[in-house]
Amino acid sequence: MSRKVIDHLRRRHAAETTDLQPGAGGRLAVALVYPNTYHQAMSNLGFLSVHRWFNLQDGVRCERFVLPDPDDVAEHQRSGTPMLSIESQRPLHEFDLIAFSLSFENDYLHLPLLFELGRLPYKVADRDGRSPLTLAGGVCAFLNPEPFAELFDLVAVGEAEAILPQLLPSLLEDAGRTDANLRHLATLPGIYVPSLPPSDPVQRQWLADLDLADCRSFITTPDTEFGDMALTEVSRGCARGCRFCAAGYIYRPPRERSLDAVLRQVDVGLCQHTRQGLVSAAIGDYPHRDALQQAILDRGGSVSVASLRMDTLTAVDVAVLKESGHKTVALAPEAGSQRLRDAINKQVDTPQILRAVSLLAAGSIPNLKLYVLIGLPGETVADHEELLVLVEQIRNIWLEAGRARGRLGQIHLSVNPFVPKPFTPLQWAPMATESELKAVSRRLRTAIGRMPNVTISFESPRAALLQGLLSRGDRRLAAILPELAAGERYPFVCRRHDIDAEAILHRPYTQHEPLPWESIDIGVERDWLWQEYQNYRIGTLTPPCVAGCTRCGTCV
Repeated sequence: MSRKVIDHLRRRHAAETTDLQPGAGGRLAVALVYPNTYHQAMSNLGFLSVHRWFNLQDGVRCERFVLPDPDDVAEHQRSGTPMLSIESQRPLHEFDLIAFSLSFENDYLHLPLLFELGRLPYKVADRDGRSPLTLAGGVCAFLNPEPFAELFDLVAVGEAEAILPQLLPSLLEDAGRTDANLRHLATLPGIYVPSLPPSDPVQRQWLADLDLADCRSFITTPDTEFGDMALTEVSRGCARGCRFCAAGYIYRPPRERSLDAVLRQVDVGLCQHTRQGLVSAAIGDYPHRDALQQAILDRGGSVSVASLRMDTLTAVDVAVLKESGHKTVALAPEAGSQRLRDAINKQVDTPQILRAVSLLAAGSIPNLKLYVLIGLPGETVADHEELLVLVEQIRNIWLEAGRARGRLGQIHLSVNPFVPKPFTPLQWAPMATESELKAVSRRLRTAIGRMPNVTISFESPRAALLQGLLSRGDRRLAAILPELAAGERYPFVCRRHDIDAEAILHRPYTQHEPLPWESIDIGVERDWLWQEYQNYRIGTLTPPCVAGCTRCGTCV
């Protein structure tokens, strides 16, 4: 084995701080794989929580694998060293269960390399009874598992805390890849066996009481995306129902941790870092946020949040951010025009946006980041013009406050193409073409270029379209992942394999046509999603989720 690779893994492990050490043995050896770099993996709370959960179970040892850095990939291939675990430098193919955590569609492109370095045949059909059992979990596993279904024996449809306690006893008894065992595992809640198509969609499983399972930075290390803070999950899901946002639907119903449960996790996090990152799709809707933020400050900590709701932002929130040392705060108008904001059910208007900007400016936050979508269905030039007017209004507020304090800050506009996602009301909508997205980008770049103190960046239309293909595709995509991973463009690869990428991406789907991802059932009624799609078209708002409502069918 390559000494260089092993020494790298040992240095990385030594740099970590953790309150959990895996046991020395166990009847079941689990490899937990994140299909991206260590830098990203160690900031993923789901990955860290599953690793900890497995290692707390009797008879189980769980070790981590991540996508090697490019230099390490070259070293693996030069030396012939297989991919090794972070903990004990054990090869991937020697584990009983290999569980992948799939959070982002574009990470599918790393799967061919990971299977190659792990010494495993790429497709399930090419493995024999001696191969380890493979499991796909994570957000993508219950969004649309079909593009990678042929690569895994099992798919976990839902949240790990609800699935693993029912799956583990069976694995401890038999983790073999026999037909009989796969048929047995397919009877367990939330387990989809792609080689045995179910007669009914597999039901998503979810944890009703988040207080029953901690979710925080169980392992911290400086060599990560959020290496300067400890992360704590505050809530899961979002009640707002923005029609483009998958998290608002696949995590229904929205759930919150009690203040005591969050503070218990924060107290542990403060032993690791002063800075506390609060993880939530809707931190502004957390009912105890003022008490939580003040408690962190009282304990000598500081607060970090990803973005803020414009209609719930308060002067207290801004003061906490200022005291915590925030130099940049992010807001997400999502669309520049009120017509489109109503269509996506954003439920904020221009006065609320400008009020939030004014609060941040008055609180001496120097820099502002704005998230905006382009390519929404039915978008027009008039919507782009209204966006530019909004940015100019925001800029005027920001510059006036900057002049008063003697320092002009920056406004940054982050523009991202709309990608229609499964199990959202816009799953039936077409995606804009690359030429359409580039035309909008040019128009916005030119206009923003005339605004001093405002910068703009764009997600690549090509990358967004690839994400759309992987989001909406079917099982045929598994065959082309190696070619896409090698850098070939998807239109050429799809044509070579007789896959109609245009039909997958750019046509409106009809109401009753079967959709590839409907092998699973997230619990939201299809007819309700379709009605929400019609509400998008006419710009009708739908109220947020409330406890006990039965509109979408999740809580029935």
